[in-house]
Amino acid sequence: MRNSMLNYHKVLLLFLLILLLLVICPVIEAAGTPVKFLPGFGSLPFEFETGYVGVGESEEKQLFYYFFKSETNPEVDPLILWVTGGPGCGALIAITTEIGPVLLDAKEYDGSLPTLSLNPNSYTKVANVLFVDSPVTGGFSYATTQEANHSDNLQMALNTYQFVQKWLIDHEEYSSNDFYVAGDSYSGISVPIITQAISHGDYQYIHYTNTHCLHHLQTFNRLLSGINFKHILEPICNPVSTKAHPLSPQRRYLNHKFTNPTLLSAIKCRDEWQLLSEKWVNDESVQEALHVRKGTHGVWKKCPNYEKMSFNRIINNTIPFHAYLSKRGYRSLIYSGDHDLYVPFLSTQAWIRSLNYSVDTEWRPWFVDGQVAGYVTTYSNQMTFTTIKGAGHTAPEYKPAECLSMLKRWISNESL
Repeated sequence: MRNSMLNYHKVLLLFLLILLLLVICPVIEAAGTPVKFLPGFGSLPFEFETGYVGVGESEEKQLFYYFFKSETNPEVDPLILWVTGGPGCGALIAITTEIGPVLLDAKEYDGSLPTLSLNPNSYTKVANVLFVDSPVTGGFSYATTQEANHSDNLQMALNTYQFVQKWLIDHEEYSSNDFYVAGDSYSGISVPIITQAISHGDYQYIHYTNTHCLHHLQTFNRLLSGINFKHILEPICNPVSTKAHPLSPQRRYLNHKFTNPTLLSAIKCRDEWQLLSEKWVNDESVQEALHVRKGTHGVWKKCPNYEKMSFNRIINNTIPFHAYLSKRGYRSLIYSGDHDLYVPFLSTQAWIRSLNYSVDTEWRPWFVDGQVAGYVTTYSNQMTFTTIKGAGHTAPEYKPAECLSMLKRWISNESL
């Protein structure tokens, strides 16, 4: 009788455990969940998944990711980790206005859900692309403790390194693919730091402050206050802000239309196109389709409020990181839109030259469809520097075909 009672209690305990698992499991999404349908577009003709990866000692930081399989040959095509700029801009801004397989349609917002169309120049044409919302205060990533919301350049790099390690455990089939770390805008700071973390697991941090440059920055911004820093030929569209981005001048709203009708002619300003992302992403049906955990975030913003963001920019100079990675034999591609005033290509060219690498191929034009697409120089340390003719700050947004051609040739070890 006693044995029968023990067996009964064991069966009951097992039943309760199974019931508990059935209750808990639906609350937490799997590491990666396929996305088959997107509101505003429909059924997807490509393979796409989203998910969370916990990082930190007790996984107190939950990093949200978007993974798109290559549309060509995912088994052998490279894996690109794309880090959006900001820091902390949501990865969906890069996906829906730059390099993802779908782009937001450039239409004035009329109150209905914005729509999307296929992007013929998506980077998924040549690579598997993994986007991550990082640091933790960006996009749909979130922290389970208040302390975990705080981050800096080095912490972000360590978190991203841990993210990649864990993601590849769940996606082992990509562990032997060529791997690249990429990004634009502020990610020009983040990418070399993250790459060193992945390569070496620690840092050789050199503090650097150019006080002479900082002294003249205010005057520089004042003299150029009427110029759109993102693209010098396009109108200023940003509303007045009492506290601007620390590296940009104050701006006033100008209700101009594009002077070039071929550039997003259905809307007044390019920023309106990007702001459509906030209308689309904050729709409940979109977040359900993306498998976003409810209650883990507030209103999605394409880029964070810099004054309220818990991110410390402790590194503003990444030249030592580039030097370190070059010594280890890593290839690098550094590109600049030649109409970008946030990070002028002449400044990029200057710090590259300061490394004193010998030149393999002198400054020359490169072509797409018989037209000059920019100018390129290659160096003996496997570094390539190129401009994108006519592109602004986030080059693929302005010159998508040229940027896709640039990427395809470079990852294939072909000359531009």
